[in-house]
Amino acid sequence: MKAEELQWGGAHLVFIVLMLALGEWLTAHRWLDPTFVGQPSGVIQFLWNNFATGKLWLDMAWTMAGTLISFTLGSVAAIAVGLLFVGFPKLEKFLDPYLNAMNVMPRIALAPLFILWFGLGLGSKIAVGCSLTFFIVLSSTVAGIRGVSQDHVTLCKTLGANAVTIFFQVTLPGAVPVIFSGLRLGLIYALLGVIGAEIIASEKGLGQSLAYLGSTFDVNGVMALLLVLALLGVSVVRTMTWLEKRLLHWQ
Repeated sequence: MKAEELQWGGAHLVFIVLMLALGEWLTAHRWLDPTFVGQPSGVIQFLWNNFATGKLWLDMAWTMAGTLISFTLGSVAAIAVGLLFVGFPKLEKFLDPYLNAMNVMPRIALAPLFILWFGLGLGSKIAVGCSLTFFIVLSSTVAGIRGVSQDHVTLCKTLGANAVTIFFQVTLPGAVPVIFSGLRLGLIYALLGVIGAEIIASEKGLGQSLAYLGSTFDVNGVMALLLVLALLGVSVVRTMTWLEKRLLHWQ
């Protein structure tokens, strides 16, 4: 299995090198205008300079801090509310219209309001990311718990298991795969929310740097940051997938 993964990794590396070489050749011979699409050598030079000075590390740390905090707060709140809804269906029925109205509202449009409330610092970015994560994890939590086989629950009750035992030994393990799907998607949306809020207005962060580079027509810088964001997104997905496999190894 590892040999196959190494082969695929080598194939991807060769493909990326060929694409970079082709892009460099096309821009050098003006088949593509580097003013609009950038140039691979310029992108690499930008990344080298900014990583060497530490600026890009600081922006990444700022953005990832906002992402992880908003994801944690949004997920914990969503799971707590989801458990409450499962235990009290009438409460869910009463709050459902209000939650739906809030869910369909484009939260990025609330970013200016969050900035007014929480300022240009990390607080407003956390608010946007948290609002995006909450509804995704909430729906997956409710769906996961209610999707657990009731035959297993009935069997446990018949055998004399109490409600706490049934929840932790049957309901929760059965719901974890669906909940984790929501958590994976929620983490991605937390990153999107933080980046979007940083683009609108921020003191630091990758989104703020991206907005500045775009306003100064630094295409190499924009392409470099887009590459960094793409790598961060892939890393986030792979990390959550690895964690899910570790937690669900019993399946």
